[in-house]
Amino acid sequence: MKPRSALSRRELLQALAAALASRPAAATASHAVTSNPVFVDVAASSGITFQHDPAASPEKYLIETMGSGCGWIDYDQDGLMDLYLVNGAATRIYQPRRPLRSALYRNNGDGSFSDLTVKAGVGAEGLFGMGVAVGDYDNDGFPDLYVLGYDHCILYHNNGNGTFTDVTARAGVANRGKWGSSAAWFDYDNDGRLDLAVANYVDWSPDHNLWCGEHKPGYRGYCHPDVYKGQTPTLYHNNGDGTFTDVSQSSGVGLKSGNGLGVVTFDYDNDGWQDIFIANDSMANFLFHNNRDGTFREVGYLAGVAVSADGRTEAGMGTDAADTTGSGWLDLVVTHLDFEHARLYRNLRDGSFEDATFEAKLGYATFHLSGFGACFLDYDNDGARDVFMANGHILDNIQLYHADTQYAEPKLMFRNTGRGTFEDVSSKLGPDFQLRRVSRGAAVGDFDNDGDQDILVSNNGQAPQLLRNDGGNRHHWLQIFLVGTKSNRDGVGARVKVVAGDLTLYDQRKGGRSYQSAQDPRLHFGLGPRQTVDSVEVRWPSGMVTRLENLRSDQIITVKEGAGLVSREFPRVRGG
Repeated sequence: MKPRSALSRRELLQALAAALASRPAAATASHAVTSNPVFVDVAASSGITFQHDPAASPEKYLIETMGSGCGWIDYDQDGLMDLYLVNGAATRIYQPRRPLRSALYRNNGDGSFSDLTVKAGVGAEGLFGMGVAVGDYDNDGFPDLYVLGYDHCILYHNNGNGTFTDVTARAGVANRGKWGSSAAWFDYDNDGRLDLAVANYVDWSPDHNLWCGEHKPGYRGYCHPDVYKGQTPTLYHNNGDGTFTDVSQSSGVGLKSGNGLGVVTFDYDNDGWQDIFIANDSMANFLFHNNRDGTFREVGYLAGVAVSADGRTEAGMGTDAADTTGSGWLDLVVTHLDFEHARLYRNLRDGSFEDATFEAKLGYATFHLSGFGACFLDYDNDGARDVFMANGHILDNIQLYHADTQYAEPKLMFRNTGRGTFEDVSSKLGPDFQLRRVSRGAAVGDFDNDGDQDILVSNNGQAPQLLRNDGGNRHHWLQIFLVGTKSNRDGVGARVKVVAGDLTLYDQRKGGRSYQSAQDPRLHFGLGPRQTVDSVEVRWPSGMVTRLENLRSDQIITVKEGAGLVSREFPRVRGG
């Protein structure tokens, strides 16, 4: 995070030069799009009344501006994605009219949602919430909730009857004394049980809340993280009996302090073992390579993802991983604050990455915006991974310092042209997509099961947005829900290859992703005009391989380890 006092003339010239340098020299022809999908905000009309409360105050507590996240969870396993929204809490100087709570909304299957927070018991009252992670840690078939926040986190076990139980103390995953931002459920030792990686931020407290900004009425701002000590990441090993062991030190993950905000777990070198990437705010990012023996080695600099191509540390916020070129190797995207660029690190297939931001044409449009949520998706189902970014400034009084910068910012969508570059199509996706908000978390999911990917966005101090994708399913598609048996039940760590005629697609079942948010667990593949899928290959973390052939497009399939294709209903939302 980089809130600034007024920029000097020299800094302004440097910023302008960087912006001009990142502008494409000339427009290039892109793949023809017959009709752009549009995104329609249906949050209010679907019954979502949640309003995020950041506990804003004149004291400018840092926790006020950093949250919060959102997530998809089919908590009752009816085949419809429900959603969870994280909220703030009272502080010593802010007392809301009524107690604040996070919210669970059940998908009713008719285009509406119902607030079942109290019945389910997942309000996280008293926790100043930040993020959420979803995973079935006990392999019972019902996804559990991990809610992150300042000073501690909460683990809710899904009882399978529409209710949850707070098992934090018994499980040993409170993350006490740390500021948990984002988390990832993943199986780092391939023992068939989900472990938990937590990205922790800085050592801030109300007793150590410094004054930052000019000493004039209204000019106080949120402090840069450099004025506080960073915190080490946390790694919890799943013991298989409902408890976890903190292995942060022994694994090597917790040896270095960082300003961790976003996390994604994926197998960047395709060796069958999941690695950890953490986006750090204003310091070098971490990439923890899995040594396959329960330990990790931090290789961010060696792999080329610690800093930008010109060696600068940047304000890392959100992150995601996907194959953007059809190589079978996953690339990384990282969002940053304004006067920096969102970065695309392209996988070189030798254990390293290159900063391909400008080559991919992602530089210019991101320079003046503060990015948080970052998601790869295929919003138009053309078979190429696009990039969505949720933006919003850190400083609510930024215009006192920079009159041309606004607190609320527009979202960005970059369409993958299929030629190694992206084009900004944000202005073509409808008026709701272009509304300015103070956005933080973002989660991609198909809540109406119609075959195109919708986007849930959480906004600081504002109502969330549920951006329904209208028209993305004009192209064909396939969604895959994985069920592990020898591997973890969620199938996290599985590598999937889909072949449809001349199109070959790759993906992995990843953990974490975006900023403080939880994604739809189903893998989504856009197929363009192709109506038939020739083959699907799933390489499970256990080493088992499942192969399927001759599948029709435009369906959600369930693939079970050791059994292959199994029947499960994913009902289409009425009116969706």
